[in-house]
Amino acid sequence: MAVPKKRASKARRNTRRAHDALKLPKISKCAKTGLPKLSHRVCEDSGYYGKNKQIFEVEERL
Repeated sequence: MAVPKKRASKARRNTRRAHDALKLPKISKCAKTGLPKLSHRVCEDSGYYGKNKQIFEVEERL
């Protein structure tokens, strides 16, 4: 079983953990509706991926 020979300092421990923070998702706006959406995803309100590529038809909401 691997056991550290010496205790890791707080600076070394915190340096290792520097990249563990959660990051917010990248949000862009839909080219058709202008509503916020996740990048590289189909807009749920318009059904478009980008400006010209329609993926699915969206039924009108009441």
